[in-house]
Amino acid sequence: MAVDIAASYRARVMNETHSGQMRPVLGIESSCDETAAAVLDGTGRILAEAVFTQSEEHARFGGVVPEIAARAHLQRLAGLVQGVLDEAGVRAGDLAGIAATAGPGLIGGLIVGASFGKGMALGAGLPFIGVNHLEAHALTARLPGLFEAPPAYPYLLMLVSGGHCQCVAVLGLGEYRRLGTTLDDAVGEAFDKAAKLLGLPWPGGAHLERLAATGDASAVKLPRPMLGRPGCDFSFSGLKTAVAQMVAKGEARPQDIAAGFQASVAAVLADRARHAAAMLPEATAMVVAGGVAANQAVRAALAAATPLALLAPPLRLCTDNAVMVAWAGLERLRAGQNDAMSLAPRPRWPLDEMSPPMKFR
Repeated sequence: MAVDIAASYRARVMNETHSGQMRPVLGIESSCDETAAAVLDGTGRILAEAVFTQSEEHARFGGVVPEIAARAHLQRLAGLVQGVLDEAGVRAGDLAGIAATAGPGLIGGLIVGASFGKGMALGAGLPFIGVNHLEAHALTARLPGLFEAPPAYPYLLMLVSGGHCQCVAVLGLGEYRRLGTTLDDAVGEAFDKAAKLLGLPWPGGAHLERLAATGDASAVKLPRPMLGRPGCDFSFSGLKTAVAQMVAKGEARPQDIAAGFQASVAAVLADRARHAAAMLPEATAMVVAGGVAANQAVRAALAAATPLALLAPPLRLCTDNAVMVAWAGLERLRAGQNDAMSLAPRPRWPLDEMSPPMKFR
């Protein structure tokens, strides 16, 4: 019955889309340690957004504890959703649909967010859209008003976060090709581990960047894994090990180690960006997203790596947020897509799993 309700509502949504009167969309994000909700109007304009950050709850453990994260989502989500609906001045029945992250991520948080979204959609007779978190990052740069013009397909996505490190060819809505991924640590994870080795608080990325600003990268010699190798794969475990050995020897200043680590990461990401641009010569832009996109050395290296325009959304839209989830849901609704209530959350959900191999010239 739930699927029938969503299917019958779909025709109504499509009629509104064609008449230019698409109604607002609610987005829910709960894939890791951020509980977030947002409402966009039918054009993609942000009506309301809210994020509850759980960093303080996890800091004493030096990383995200899945059970604590899931409980925090359960405690906070209903209030956040009601808050953004009130701020936007809409009720559930005024929406065109409800989008919630369904993967990848921590399964407990995904279950909380997706179940809440499904229940709300079922109760209001609305379509439900289970959003791939990676697709939401890939589409964020198309949100109206962020840039002078949204990137035209195809474009490149460099996703650099605590959980992911990928270079993706974004060919169209639902059409993605992974050009390369990390073989071990994600780049944000490497930042956090290097920061911990240097005695910095968690999460370590911002702390390491501040320390690096006072150091001399040329004073230390650290590896730059995969630099110059074909393709767009990444590897950071060897760099992390080199930092650990250097710290243990005590032969270099912490600020110099931080600066050297940051310089190595930036150089590797720039090298991979150059390879990606060569693999997809028709790309119109390079989009960077994820928490590491906030690092100014990384941004500068990526901007200089290729002639492509580097599009970096505002930091709040680079990290986990519900605006990107709502926008991905809106894009899918416009294309006449929604999901069955039986859709199960997926802790692992490759962005390009249904795509045939891409042939490069």
